[in-house]
Amino acid sequence: MNTLSMQQRRERLFGPANPLFYEEPLHLVRGEGVWLFDADGGRFLDCYNNVPCVGHAHPRYVEAVCEQTRLLNTHTRYLHETILEYAERLLGKFDGSLDRLALACTGSEANDLAMRMARHHTGAEGFICTDATYHGNTTAVSQFSAIYEPVGGPSPNVRRVPHPDAYRAPDGVAPEQLADHYVEQVERAIRSLAESGDGLAAMIVCPIFANEGLPDTPAGYLQRVYALVCEAGGLLIADEVQAGFGRTGSWWGHEPSSIVPDIVTLGKPMAGGYPVAGLVTRGEILDAYRLREMYFNTFGGNPVACAAALAVLEILEREDLIGNATRVGQVIERGLEELQGQHECIGDVRGSGLFLGLDVVSDRNRRTPDEQTAAQIVNDVRRRGVLISKAGQHNNVLKIRPPLCFSESNASMLLEVLDASLASVASGA
Repeated sequence: MNTLSMQQRRERLFGPANPLFYEEPLHLVRGEGVWLFDADGGRFLDCYNNVPCVGHAHPRYVEAVCEQTRLLNTHTRYLHETILEYAERLLGKFDGSLDRLALACTGSEANDLAMRMARHHTGAEGFICTDATYHGNTTAVSQFSAIYEPVGGPSPNVRRVPHPDAYRAPDGVAPEQLADHYVEQVERAIRSLAESGDGLAAMIVCPIFANEGLPDTPAGYLQRVYALVCEAGGLLIADEVQAGFGRTGSWWGHEPSSIVPDIVTLGKPMAGGYPVAGLVTRGEILDAYRLREMYFNTFGGNPVACAAALAVLEILEREDLIGNATRVGQVIERGLEELQGQHECIGDVRGSGLFLGLDVVSDRNRRTPDEQTAAQIVNDVRRRGVLISKAGQHNNVLKIRPPLCFSESNASMLLEVLDASLASVASGA
């Protein structure tokens, strides 16, 4: 079946506006390590998919899932050793104050549960998020989305604040005043929620501001914001669905800021492709919620899910994939900075570990976002055998986020293809 007929069939079955990547959609049939293969035998270097974080079809991962599937898979109201072992291993990666785990299937569910816990713990109804974010697609969590506007607009008890961005800062704000400027926006939101009577239940942020385009944040921003949230009686929810599990070269995206969030939500790479998500929090928050509002998830934490998640932890540790993310990430970052010196459309290079972004601009001096050129580059590198995507408030940041087993030779191929693509797009070829 050719690509066009598959697209037509897909639209007939699932309806229009069901998105596909790339101008020439891919019909993928197989993955191995950092490679994806299409139905025509084409091979693509995967520099985008963070869900299979240990690599596509990792043998140990496949073995763990198949072995547990052969033995048992049911819901979570029975005792099972694997879920206990996984919880102990996972909680051991966090600050000791975060001593409870709740499991779900998706990051949306995890964030939805975090909202409910925050409301229960604080007695307040208000939330703060940034103005260019996405935290999921349940009815409640979609209220935070600035990328996909919720039906009917945002809830009156949600306040959006400008995301901190040291590159594309507001006019008239000096670099040394940036932290003060962005922190002041959070102060205003807290006051507004107090005046409305909603009060502050929580502020939710991705600690690396992934959907916002990985902007460099002013020094001390998260620490100061957390202090404000605590003072107002609210909780800080760190959405680690994209940043977590070694993606940035540390276990969690919040670690470099030296804060310990009240709730940490997890998903995407948590089980390498099997639908597992969850949250980690303090016992005082989770226990009180469970005693009053029983939470049950049919598939969250089932035996196969936990076998998959446990295999991911084991592979990350045994193969030192977090260290690899740091080492190879530094190689890519240096290469991207060299490309920045050669191609005028690259305004900024940012990110850490194996989560990097290129801010594409039409005018480097004015830092004018260029969504059209970013889209051209994404499609051009796809034709050259490399898969990336784009993100950010202006949809102009090239998003590089490969599996954590990415090697230096893979990095060389990525950089060579990007170089050729940037030159080709600039020349109009």
